[in-house]
Amino acid sequence: MRARSWSAWLLAALCAFLLAACATPPRSEVPPGTQVWTGRLALTVEGQASQSFSASFELKGAPENGELRLFNPLGGTVAVLAWAPGSATLRSGGNTRQFDSLEALAQEATGAPIPIAALFDWLAGRATPVAGWQPDVSQVAEGRLRARRVEPPPVADLRVAFER
Repeated sequence: MRARSWSAWLLAALCAFLLAACATPPRSEVPPGTQVWTGRLALTVEGQASQSFSASFELKGAPENGELRLFNPLGGTVAVLAWAPGSATLRSGGNTRQFDSLEALAQEATGAPIPIAALFDWLAGRATPVAGWQPDVSQVAEGRLRARRVEPPPVADLRVAFER
């Protein structure tokens, strides 16, 4: 009888763990009127050593002042990118690093210079041009965005599934 109750407890704990793994990370506090997007993003950079990156995210703020939080599949925070005029900060693994620009910050965090400032417009359905990037905002109403960087090499492909 004891083995059966131990098995039931173990099964319940396993189910609880699996449900927690599927949980969406909680949103942080956001001032009223602030733009917020959440979802998943995937970035693939082609080349001799192809690399890919994917994470859940929360993007809030504006191109001038904002924050991008990246989460692992279990909902834990992997990195926080924060920027304001004259400041670009990456917090990851207990370390905080400062960068000269938002582009340099994005390059370090994701492996490619994602145009985060333009990402706000792209998520709103505006195909704001960025040198070398080709945004496809045709599916933004369905919560999907794709952008490809063709210049300079290597080619990078950004896919975002999101909700507001």
